[in-house]
Amino acid sequence: MAKRNAIVSSEHLVSRKAAELSQLEYALINAGHAFERWMVHCMTATGIPDLSPLDVLVLHNTNHRSREKTLAGICLVLNVEDTHLVNYSLKKLRRLNLIEARRRGKEMGYTTTDEGRLACQRYREIREACLIDALAMFGGPDPEEMAAMATRLRALSGIYDQAARAASSL
Repeated sequence: MAKRNAIVSSEHLVSRKAAELSQLEYALINAGHAFERWMVHCMTATGIPDLSPLDVLVLHNTNHRSREKTLAGICLVLNVEDTHLVNYSLKKLRRLNLIEARRRGKEMGYTTTDEGRLACQRYREIREACLIDALAMFGGPDPEEMAAMATRLRALSGIYDQAARAASSL
């Protein structure tokens, strides 16, 4: 069993096999919500309020490497199964003139507008000032440690995806 003072969200899920998993999941829950809150507030600080966390992610992904993106490609990269949610974000970002669309055969291709690229640049500047500089004041995490943590989190997401597929077949 996990230690008596283990910080978890649901003690009834704590298992003898992997008590620490409940602690990790609670940390992921908190980090996920904090990250979403951060994205929304950072984007609001750029002068673009009322975007959801997914809207912000879709905007940044569309701007990524200055290449045209498709709905399927955005969903794949962001690991979003519900394409209608990303499609809604794309429509919202088009209405705000942050991205534009053009036909690519049967699909639509999406790119950021000048206004969208400027919003992404302002987001980066605010991120540097509010987040990266704050981390640096505390010595900041070691860059190699951060990269290793990112690799482990991506691997963990694959494990959870596989477990979800297994659970859906029960």
